[in-house]
Amino acid sequence: MFILDNKILPLDTQFTVDGILYPPNWLRLASPEARAVIGITEVPDQPRPNDAFYWVSGPDDQGNYTAIPKDLDMLKSSWTSQINQSAWNILMPSDWMVVRKQEDGTAIPQAWTDYRAAVRKAAADAVAALTAATDIDAFIKAVTNISWPTSPDSKPV
Repeated sequence: MFILDNKILPLDTQFTVDGILYPPNWLRLASPEARAVIGITEVPDQPRPNDAFYWVSGPDDQGNYTAIPKDLDMLKSSWTSQINQSAWNILMPSDWMVVRKQEDGTAIPQAWTDYRAAVRKAAADAVAALTAATDIDAFIKAVTNISWPTSPDSKPV
């Protein structure tokens, strides 16, 4: 982002400095040296906090965001549901094997039995980790480190 007199200059918008009107594309086309001559500095954009975990407002005229953590208990409830739904979606395509075993006794291949158990364990471990989180940072770490097992049908890359 570009700053002039402690305020953000939006891209593709004309602006005036010392009585001179600059066209909308000037910031994009001007060299860093040309911008510096009239007092414009370029600073990296601040990363926007993740709206899944924070109530976010901004950016302010300095490009900073205000982030208020969402209620941890509500997040835990919501993400527990999401994780359980993900596990269900992952297991659903192989549920027919379990039904077939119940109906005619056909064995489920061991690779699929192991895979299905690993999916249930991954879900349970993820829920346990997010439940144990005592602050938003620990919670974010718990929900962003979920690792689902690979299906026996997946081909190695």
